[in-house]
Amino acid sequence: MNASIPCLLALIAAPFTTLAAPGVWTSPTDSSLPADFKVQGEYTAQGIGAQVIALGSGALQAVIYPGGLPGAGWNGKDKILLAGALDAKGGAAFMPAAGARKYLAQKPDEFSATSKFPPQGQKAWSGAIAGEVFTLKADDGVSMPLKKAVRLSPTMGAKPPTGAVVLFDGSGKSAWKGGRVDAVTGLLNTDGADITTTRKFSNYKMHLEFLLPFRPDARGQGRGNSGFYQVDLYEVQILDSFGLDGKNNECGGVYTKADPKLNMCLSPLSWQTYDVDFTNAIADSAGKKTRNAIMTLRHNGVVIHDKLSIAGVTGGARSEPEGTPGPIKLQGHGNPLQFRNVWILEVE
Repeated sequence: MNASIPCLLALIAAPFTTLAAPGVWTSPTDSSLPADFKVQGEYTAQGIGAQVIALGSGALQAVIYPGGLPGAGWNGKDKILLAGALDAKGGAAFMPAAGARKYLAQKPDEFSATSKFPPQGQKAWSGAIAGEVFTLKADDGVSMPLKKAVRLSPTMGAKPPTGAVVLFDGSGKSAWKGGRVDAVTGLLNTDGADITTTRKFSNYKMHLEFLLPFRPDARGQGRGNSGFYQVDLYEVQILDSFGLDGKNNECGGVYTKADPKLNMCLSPLSWQTYDVDFTNAIADSAGKKTRNAIMTLRHNGVVIHDKLSIAGVTGGARSEPEGTPGPIKLQGHGNPLQFRNVWILEVE
């Protein structure tokens, strides 16, 4: 890394080191949220997008996407990483990410949001955030102002169709074993422990809305880890992997089995949706599996698995064989996950 870069980042981060102390936040209206929460998130203008990741203690990393945000114009290949930190005015300054960096490293000056560093398309850009505007400066001196964007899933608030089983609508948790309905928010909370439906299912369409906590000092699997288990055999990962590559152990991945086609994870404390079409595996009379389970999954309205044939169960699965009906499980994994508007429609 250029010797001047860590000095610059340390200087502009210094006034805010106490504001981003290690912690967990579960509400976007919490008055104790650190200053970096307001800066993190998505920014876009015609032909370019940016995702700003909070790394704790005022440190930030910006992932720049030529073409637009993921699912909204990005070319799917090139990325530009910028290292940044909060400034004394509540904004942030960014320099080109440089030096020896590793995917998800704990130290911000070693952190990379891409498993390959530098990523394909890396350029020596810089930038600054003031208010709701992220002004990028290209290596040729051209300035590009991006505006803060708040994307809402097109399936947010989807109403259960005729015949659907409402698993949670805020009125109670009778459809679940475990969990807690918060008396103030009316949301279903895992409180860090697994919860399962009281009923078993086999073939279905399902809608789920979830909120990931804000844990800026955490990395990887420590950052809001949970799972959405189909028939309690196949885990779709729930995780704050905002701005990352999108791997099978990150948000939208089928754990150890399949990466999402695109990382559609939004920033923490943003409501997100999963919409799944699931067909259970088939077994013969002797219990031998003759066809894998098949799943199509939309994350925030974008198809990230298309008729995926799931080759075997994932970790944490129930002991019964594939092809048998099972409950839906929402994994706690020690993290305070929150859910709302959950329904399922059984199909033939």
